Amino acid sequence: MEESRLRALLGALQEGEVTLEETLQQLRALPFEELGFATLDHHRGLRQGFPEVIYCEGKTPEQTAQIAERLAARSNTLLGTRATLAHFEAARERLPDLQWHAGARALWLEREPGPKKPGIVVVCAGTSDLPVAEEAALTATLMGHEVQCFHDIGVAGLHRLLHRLPALQAATVIVAVAGMEGALPSVLAGLVAVPVIAVPTSVGYGASFGGLAALLAMLNACASGVAVVNIDNGFGAGYMAAMINGKSGAGGA
Repeated sequence: MEESRLRALLGALQEGEVTLEETLQQLRALPFEELGFATLDHHRGLRQGFPEVIYCEGKTPEQTAQIAERLAARSNTLLGTRATLAHFEAARERLPDLQWHAGARALWLEREPGPKKPGIVVVCAGTSDLPVAEEAALTATLMGHEVQCFHDIGVAGLHRLLHRLPALQAATVIVAVAGMEGALPSVLAGLVAVPVIAVPTSVGYGASFGGLAALLAMLNACASGVAVVNIDNGFGAGYMAAMINGKSGAGGA
């Protein structure tokens, strides 16, 4: 249950629009809900500011659909990552207003979109890194932030990155997504005075070892201000960027 709904419920109790027993019944479902194959954390939105996110990979379409339906019953925002079209179609049968983002491989719902706070920039080194970058951008957007995206500006053509430098320097936080040798975040962090969240991707030939080479390069970045998430973890990077931007002052520097 989101904070806004909790406030509405307690306000209705105060005004006598619902009984104490009805209020207690709704609050009993607040902490979690057991589905047998999953235990849903309905308290997460109140506790952390964003509801539980469905990691769809490894779940059947029917399991995903049931989880999505129950989460959406208590929140106006829903996100499912690493989803397939089969996951989405099964869930949409229960939630007709559900949306699909093919690029980010995500199903999502935002029933009451509010104003978005500017300040986040997501960049990716190459077009092959786009799915991870789009997952990061979608996550931050659903968390209430305006995201500016720049694609295919890796270090193989450094002039492309420098062309975007004014916008990058005006950001509050940057998510930098790169595979191959993973050089983009280190170069970028040497040009800006804001945190850079580095996301290694599994893009690359054999010696990239499925993103391990990029991960190690980012962990060993000589530029200050770089933090690294796991391989292909666009969701984690977008979430962290939203938390940083949410704690900042006015969007932008």
